[in-house]
Amino acid sequence: KEEGAPNLPRSEMHPNAAFRGAVSRAEQVAFLRQRGFGVLSVAHGSRIAASHVPFLVKDDSIVFHLARGSATLAALPGEALLVVSGPDGYISPDWYAGMRDQVPTWNYAAVHVRGSARVDGEPEQHLRELSDEFESRLVGKPPWRLDKVSPRARQAMYRALKPCRLDLDEIDATWKLSQNKPREVVIGAAAHVPDPDLASLMLRFAERR
Repeated sequence: KEEGAPNLPRSEMHPNAAFRGAVSRAEQVAFLRQRGFGVLSVAHGSRIAASHVPFLVKDDSIVFHLARGSATLAALPGEALLVVSGPDGYISPDWYAGMRDQVPTWNYAAVHVRGSARVDGEPEQHLRELSDEFESRLVGKPPWRLDKVSPRARQAMYRALKPCRLDLDEIDATWKLSQNKPREVVIGAAAHVPDPDLASLMLRFAERR
């Protein structure tokens, strides 16, 4: 540890251990792979540069790209933080049946990746892999291919960006899904949650008990 560095807790996310346990690294990586979009932050001089990036999980790393003129790209190579958010939503105390003295809260899922980020890769291969992955998720649609873009336009696009890589050195997560409430209460509350993805996560974690 560097002299004068703050004494940070083991997890720099939610301090309640109930919202951090019972999720393996493999599950966290699967969450990253499924989401495929996050906010990358890097220290750049006296400021923090941040970019919203689509990405792929590949070879125990995150691969993404940045625009050539971005402050985030100018800060590389360097240590970076990627924040990937999942479903989230407001939870009303009225949904906790039979429980008194409850307060409003917000449930959410989020994974943080810390590691070394750098420019790495070839633009054409990266864009083909990225578009192929997300086109494959569009059920019933013929996949769009990069070859539909003229060679001249493709070359201009390649010049405008830089493929990058973030090592999966450290993964931390918060799965705040009312795990601090009784199982039956969480199941009842999930029935009121408007977002089906958030409700599904709440039920999934309730059933793990």
